[in-house]
Amino acid sequence: MRLADAAASLLGLLGRPLDADVLLRRASRETGLTDFGDDSFLEPLRTFLASCSQEAALGAIGQTATKWDVTRFLINLLRMRAAEQQDGGIVRERIRKPIFITGLPRSGSTFLHRLMMADPRNRAPLVWQTIHPYPDLGLRPGAPDHRVARVARSLRMFQFLAPEFRALHPLDATSPQECSEINAHVFRSLRFESNYHVPSYRSWLDADIERHLPAYRFHKRFLQHLQHQAPDAGSQWVLKCPEHLFALRAIKAVYPDARLVFVHRDPVKVLLSVAKLTEVLRRPFSRHIDRKAIGHDESARWLDGARRMMEVGNDAGLPDPVWHVHHIDLVTDPVSTVAQVYKHFGLELDETSALAMGQFVMERPNGGYGPHDYHFEDHGLDAAEERARFRPYMLQFGISPEALPAPRRADRQNMGGRTERSFSG
Repeated sequence: MRLADAAASLLGLLGRPLDADVLLRRASRETGLTDFGDDSFLEPLRTFLASCSQEAALGAIGQTATKWDVTRFLINLLRMRAAEQQDGGIVRERIRKPIFITGLPRSGSTFLHRLMMADPRNRAPLVWQTIHPYPDLGLRPGAPDHRVARVARSLRMFQFLAPEFRALHPLDATSPQECSEINAHVFRSLRFESNYHVPSYRSWLDADIERHLPAYRFHKRFLQHLQHQAPDAGSQWVLKCPEHLFALRAIKAVYPDARLVFVHRDPVKVLLSVAKLTEVLRRPFSRHIDRKAIGHDESARWLDGARRMMEVGNDAGLPDPVWHVHHIDLVTDPVSTVAQVYKHFGLELDETSALAMGQFVMERPNGGYGPHDYHFEDHGLDAAEERARFRPYMLQFGISPEALPAPRRADRQNMGGRTERSFSG
């Protein structure tokens, strides 16, 4: 990547602005379509591309990947609009009582989400579906559909560029996907902040809470398209994403019968993991990574998320009260934890699905995650300060503190041999 950046710099290819109009024309040229439908995505698209050009320090791979990514989103918008014009039944699909799982990132929500997918009555958007919701144009009826294989190849390529990613977030083409990948189609998603240093885009998105509403209107459209294509794939949508915390009003407006699950874990433990994941996600795309800035930003972002959960408590203004899942309960007794979720929402976990969930747990020790080595000093964080900042959240929801890693050896020597002790209360 360094060699590619050096070559691109010599050729004067780095630092060129990303032009939304060029990418819009490219998407139309590749599909032969021109009708995007609702054009409310244009302002966030231009804001995001300007922020990328001015702030993200994109390398050669970053520029190429960003153009490909944006063009893919635009192609999907064109394809979805064309499908709706051909078949009005798509937008009449009913999305009934979807379950939204959210909470701080790295808190166990992915494990809960995938566990619930062992029940065939549940469904979630899958990785390959969020990347390519429709087959290639011109694909003959009965011809092989290579979308899953193509996405699997893309994931292998990303694994080559970011070798640490899979241990931090195991992901396959057929895995359930976070909703951030759906909302990214209309360029209103924290997914971009995870992959790029784009503070002005983030400020734009944060400036008005109503800016999430178009994203969730599109989110529903996207689910309608998937449901229309596969009506028998499962009747209960189970959706997961940490960024749902910042759009609870939009969720309520679009899905007034939604069901909401908050997953809780020691936020200080969470911060180490999310800062590392953000670093790993950005590294292939950027020529400059500021680890301490990442730590500061993630701490501020998820302190805001914790405060939003505190404000909601048990009542998000939805028909059912919020159900709270604690990470320690989830990892200690996963199947019983899911059974409690079901019971709260008037659902029943049948024996076959419970056995399938137990098998899922047995086949994936530690949820499929690899070993990790996190330290506060890597991202400019201080354990005691973060503990104090998040203490009201932990007290309100009865969250038990977890053991925290000691400083690296050199830092322990600088402390005169003293090591950091884990908080136990």
